[in-house]
Amino acid sequence: MARTDIARRVYNHTWKLDPIVRSLLDTDFYKLLMLQMIWGMYPKVDATFTLINRTTSVRLADEIDEGELREQLDHARTLRFTKKEMIWLGGNTFYGRKQIFEPEFLAWLEDFRLPDYELTKHDGQYELSFPGPWMYTTLWEIPALAIINELRSRAAMRSFGQFALDVLYARAKAKMWAKTERLKALPGIRISDFGTRRRHSFLWQRWCVEALKEGIGEAFTGTSNVLLAMDNDLEALGTNAHELPMVFAALANSVEELRQAPYKVLQDWQRYYGGNLLIVLPDTFGTSAFLRDAPDWIADWTGFRPDSAPPIEGGEKILSWWREKGKDPKQKLLIFSDGLEVETIEETYKHFRGKVRMSFGWGTNLTNDFEGCAPTETNSLDAISLVCKVSEANGRPAVKLSDNPAKSTGDEKEIKRYLRIFGEKGRVEQLVKV
Repeated sequence: MARTDIARRVYNHTWKLDPIVRSLLDTDFYKLLMLQMIWGMYPKVDATFTLINRTTSVRLADEIDEGELREQLDHARTLRFTKKEMIWLGGNTFYGRKQIFEPEFLAWLEDFRLPDYELTKHDGQYELSFPGPWMYTTLWEIPALAIINELRSRAAMRSFGQFALDVLYARAKAKMWAKTERLKALPGIRISDFGTRRRHSFLWQRWCVEALKEGIGEAFTGTSNVLLAMDNDLEALGTNAHELPMVFAALANSVEELRQAPYKVLQDWQRYYGGNLLIVLPDTFGTSAFLRDAPDWIADWTGFRPDSAPPIEGGEKILSWWREKGKDPKQKLLIFSDGLEVETIEETYKHFRGKVRMSFGWGTNLTNDFEGCAPTETNSLDAISLVCKVSEANGRPAVKLSDNPAKSTGDEKEIKRYLRIFGEKGRVEQLVKV
């Protein structure tokens, strides 16, 4: 397949609207898995998602034109799943299972469209939110983030000539390929692409995925991006995310229900999915609190994805917990995915090799590492920490505590209430770059 000349394509942005999101499958696989559970078990729950720019020094509303942002968001609302996409979802094998999506769910999905949004500006930042039924608003998270990140990239490159763009992408390709060569030197390494949310652009993510496929061969296990998985005959990867326990906790009617919310999520998840899909995300309200109160049956799950603690420290904590529960960590799986750079991957791989099965979900630093690549000095191409989180469910505030207090989201009063219930043990503030 002939590869797109990305520099020429960027230079030729002359048509009225060049859509950033061209398919509803241009999302992460865990979104579709969670959506099926939400559709099946919680169709009457409302959930609002809200954009949060943790990199407050970057004034998004000054960098991105509001008219262009509205055009891209409005275009995403016109999209529907195509017949080809529905056939692929219904007939493909995921995680070794055929027909992971129920026929009734797929029939509902055929008519799916993204709901409306609310957009205003305040003090140089966009206030963007998506209120409505949870089973509709949940699919806004990934395209919204992809749109804003790519609009920011386009704005930063608007003044570049064609040769400057050639140099930019040549440097970025060389930088990414050098990382690939380092990873190739690690025997048995397992790497997947988790970079959709904060990518530089769709075309660049596609290039990175194709480069990994060629560069590290079987060590590249797949991508979280469903469209790229379909187009490149790759495994679509992903399980669940923080929004599930955040919503369950917001809906809790007592302190005990709130404390049990993370485990209620996993019980519901197990009703829908099994096998390799049984991956625990423990840090929504702190990993230490999760492990302290976790029922014994969770130790039978396939593995954990430590997401906001330092990977070695967080991983060792989980290994100790498995041993306490009488489980052999060598039979278990850890998926590392938080802000990974190639050095972090190498260090973590060497530390845990032979102790546990490992996989690495490589995100922003795979699909949006342009630092030092521009031919003129600019930091507008540097990735920022941008998220789109549940802010309320059925009118109640939603909270994420995280192992890193810098990643907490929610109303300050509610955060303090959650900390009184779950505790602060194991939470260590770290710089959040991406």
